[in-house]
Amino acid sequence: MPFFIRYNNSMNPQAIIAELRHVLGHDNVLADPSQLMAYECDGFPIAKSIPLAVAFPTTTQQVARTATFLAKNNIQIVPRGSGTGLTGASVAFDGGVIVCVSKMTTILEVDISNRTATVEPGVRNLQLTEHVNNLPGGEHLHFAPDPSSQRASTIGGNAATNAGGLHTLKYGVTTNHVLGVEIVLPDGSIINTRTNSLYDTHGPDLTALICGSEGTLGIITKVIVRLTPRPVAFRTIVAIFDSTRNATQAVADVIAAGVLPAALEMMDGSMVRVIEDAFHMGFPQDAAALLLIELDGVDATLDQQMHRVVDLCNQNHASDVQCSSDPKKRAELWSARKQAFGAIGRISPSYCTQDACVPRSTLPDVLEHVMQIGEKHKLKITNVFHAGDGNVHPILLFDEDDPEQVHRIMLASHEIIEYCLSVGGVITGEHGVGVEKLPLMQKMFDPQTLTVFDTIKKAFDATETINAGKLIPSPKLNVDLLKPTAPNIPGGAM
Repeated sequence: MPFFIRYNNSMNPQAIIAELRHVLGHDNVLADPSQLMAYECDGFPIAKSIPLAVAFPTTTQQVARTATFLAKNNIQIVPRGSGTGLTGASVAFDGGVIVCVSKMTTILEVDISNRTATVEPGVRNLQLTEHVNNLPGGEHLHFAPDPSSQRASTIGGNAATNAGGLHTLKYGVTTNHVLGVEIVLPDGSIINTRTNSLYDTHGPDLTALICGSEGTLGIITKVIVRLTPRPVAFRTIVAIFDSTRNATQAVADVIAAGVLPAALEMMDGSMVRVIEDAFHMGFPQDAAALLLIELDGVDATLDQQMHRVVDLCNQNHASDVQCSSDPKKRAELWSARKQAFGAIGRISPSYCTQDACVPRSTLPDVLEHVMQIGEKHKLKITNVFHAGDGNVHPILLFDEDDPEQVHRIMLASHEIIEYCLSVGGVITGEHGVGVEKLPLMQKMFDPQTLTVFDTIKKAFDATETINAGKLIPSPKLNVDLLKPTAPNIPGGAM
């Protein structure tokens, strides 16, 4: 798999490290090869590269000084949070330096009355809600975005990737909850996209532009977020099906009926068994598919919605439907769902997950076609995904130490995404593009649109100093993940 250690800058690597330590302090710069190995990839294990160094600024000014120095010496700047991304966007190729904001963890302000919070980028997603809930008057507020990695993922990283989550169906993605950001540009300039946390509608929406830019425009150093009321009444529905087609058709029917669940998740049979073996939830081992559906809102209205959802599941031949308003049972079910990807380690040493979004009406055919692609490439695929959004997550199982398997994984992944495009879908619903899906940008967008993307990139980063070759195609860096690779041996080169 791609593994870069070559350096294209003219400055001596040891001099670079020495200057970074002068700016940040000795303990805030990693340069030992054994330490750098931990930063060779993010949550996407196929794209790997050892950085020249990892820098840990603790203030916006330190980020600015670090960026200025790296840019002047033509060293690639690669922003990183906790490294839970799934596309290789925070991997430093070609001698780049990772600027990791994970030590910037201060919750700067919480305004309960106006329901806003201002945080540094290294604050963990769930940490913010827990902090707010411990404040007087904050017991019923939360930061709504909830990616499965929310215990580890940072709010800066969530904003950079426009992360989704289990409750995106009703509550939207990260950009719907971000009011403004402070960002350091590659030349060290510091800009704020919002001048007031309550009222600011002037000029272009730079906040929305930066959310989802995947660290290609600058380094986020502060985030102003919206806090929203936490729902207090719930109904949780677990529906078991004897076929994935019936389950996916039930998903389409629920949404078409005008019901808007807070979340509507699906697992196929193999994933049901993984979850059951790991967490002992009482799911039947012979299930072909399971829907986990959550309704929230005003208690008096939920039973009517629940009965409608149950009827639609039964109309699609559910073999069993269980409903509950028990908060303990709800917490157990969602905990198991959020740990599903970790549980895959019980059946495979490595996995790669895709996140194309397709029209819900196409889900029955898409899921069947995905499994056919798996059979074609002799790969095992399991599925757990945000079915209500049409955000499919086929999980391809493999051994990353086997180059031949890695090659088949990438071929199958791109074939899956191309099929999703062919039925009216898009290449990513929440994980982003990074390097993993970069070749597919040219299949999704016409040349004129890509030219506009490039123009925007160069307005922020004229010399492509920050995260070149991620999200937007660039002649400066091209990581070819479809090319057959050598064994995954640390210290090797491509």
